[in-house]
Amino acid sequence: MRLGVLDVGSNTVHLLVVDAHRGAHPTPMHSEKSVLRLAERITRGGELSRAGADELCTAVQSAKDAAARLGCEEVMAFATSAVREAKNSAKVLARVAEETGVDLQVLSGVDEARHTFLAVRRWYGWSAGQLLVLDIGGGSLEVAMGRDEEPVLAESLPLGAGRTTRTRFKHDPPTRSELVATSAWLDDQLTDLARKVTKWGEPDRVVATSKTFRSLARLTGAAPSAAGPRVRRTLTDTALRQLLAFISRMPSADLAQLEGVSSSRSHQLVAGALVAQATMRALGVPELEICPWALREGVILRRLDHSTGADETGAALAGRFGAQEDR
Repeated sequence: MRLGVLDVGSNTVHLLVVDAHRGAHPTPMHSEKSVLRLAERITRGGELSRAGADELCTAVQSAKDAAARLGCEEVMAFATSAVREAKNSAKVLARVAEETGVDLQVLSGVDEARHTFLAVRRWYGWSAGQLLVLDIGGGSLEVAMGRDEEPVLAESLPLGAGRTTRTRFKHDPPTRSELVATSAWLDDQLTDLARKVTKWGEPDRVVATSKTFRSLARLTGAAPSAAGPRVRRTLTDTALRQLLAFISRMPSADLAQLEGVSSSRSHQLVAGALVAQATMRALGVPELEICPWALREGVILRRLDHSTGADETGAALAGRFGAQEDR
């Protein structure tokens, strides 16, 4: 079965195409992105701008066309924080559906955490024991923990790398006072999360996903993507502290020249590093592993879990990919 997953995030609209069937390892066949930075298209009134909606419709149509050319039997399309939090999200979603025929499902932050956790659990298996999973997106930070495929803890906080950049920094690069104030602010924001995580005991393995963590790991010496997904990659608090001292003095244009940093995300790298550092500090994590699977893979796996093996059309989307079934 060839499946497409269309992820409308805060920075990009990302289409991932995989060949997969129930019980099998999803094999990536194609990936393409459109950089929209929808989170930056939110007006002062809290609505996604007309220009932002225009570009979203164009990007969704382009991804739909690509999925058709590639022979996808089904495309699961979802949106995360940028669309989720826009006051006119219902209107935007209706327009996307009318103009493209694509029904974008809005995932809650908790659902993001749960799907990402499922992907990490499947990647590492049961032998990983109790997992603590961290994911820094453009708009939010997701944290999940548990021993099974369904986490006992799933949290989403408005501490994404892009959001933190927009709300905390006025300069590029940020000033020393902005860095210190933001670090202290993050410590305060993460206090309650730390208490919740502590309640469930020590994790056997701490894992991070997302482009932010992958970029930070690469900049601290982790293997490049060309080395393949099965190479062990880690990020330590010591290496992150040293990296921050370096990148916090660089403007985003220079950061975009570093290996592993995309030009579309360079402007939020420093904020992402601060969020990562504060989260590791709050949760007492000196080192974490980088998992190549994240939200999109979790959506695919959930879809396959609810497949009968027959040709189904849109069954996964009907129940938000089955995410609500066990609640």
